[in-house]
Amino acid sequence: MARHRSTPSRRDRQDRDAGVIFRAASTGRGGGRHRAEPTGSGRPARWASAVATGALVTAGAQIAAPSVAAAQPAVAPAPVALPPEVAVLATLPEVDAVLDQLAAAPGLPEGLSTVPAVPPAIAPSPAPPPAVTAPAVPATPAVPLSIATPSPLAVAPVSGTLTSSFGPRWGATHAGLDIANSIGTPIYAAATGTVIDSGPASGFGLWVQIRHDDGSTSTYGHINETLVTVGQRVQAGEQIATVGNRGQSTGPHLHFETTNASGTKIDPTQWLAQRGVPRTALSKA
Repeated sequence: MARHRSTPSRRDRQDRDAGVIFRAASTGRGGGRHRAEPTGSGRPARWASAVATGALVTAGAQIAAPSVAAAQPAVAPAPVALPPEVAVLATLPEVDAVLDQLAAAPGLPEGLSTVPAVPPAIAPSPAPPPAVTAPAVPATPAVPLSIATPSPLAVAPVSGTLTSSFGPRWGATHAGLDIANSIGTPIYAAATGTVIDSGPASGFGLWVQIRHDDGSTSTYGHINETLVTVGQRVQAGEQIATVGNRGQSTGPHLHFETTNASGTKIDPTQWLAQRGVPRTALSKA
């Protein structure tokens, strides 16, 4: 009588299919023996957790450099739902043997999973302080030359040749200086003051008289024309008239007289010298 083979159970077929899948994934070939499925209710959960969290790769790094892994704290992996293909591999006996070897490796932390150390947070660089802009300094306006340069204390009243000085002359007293020059030569105020007379004068034809700030006076006689009026304020060096030959005159010249504050006639060369004008300034260069 012929013998017949028993029909394999459903569990045997699952074990055989799982072994074929594992060996095909490892060697590229199908077929071969397979181990019996290990017993115990905790195995499938352990394999699923290890495969899901990348425990195989992490454990290999721990074996190669245990000192680095020891310095990093272990973090429990979060449960992950596995695809059917990965769940089948987790139940294979070959995978169980590899996990047992990794678990027995010295220095491997419990749980077969490590998390790299988190680098310390780098504090952001403080923002630079706002730039402080110096206030703009307004430019100093240019000062006109007439204001920046003070008026001279006194000047020579005219340029020319000194022909007669202060003192006795022809049996009388000559009370001033005669400075000869051509008609129309400019005549200047010898010092700053106020015009007290301007126009015709006995013996002088035309004249100009100025009272200065110190109370003294100056007189300009035999002029050809006057350029100022009574009450006008004039500065030292300002033109007031021109040289003429009017009145009792022997030729074009300026008759220049001065008095002190009490009205006494004094030598004009001394009056000018007290104000910084030398006698040589009264003659032509």
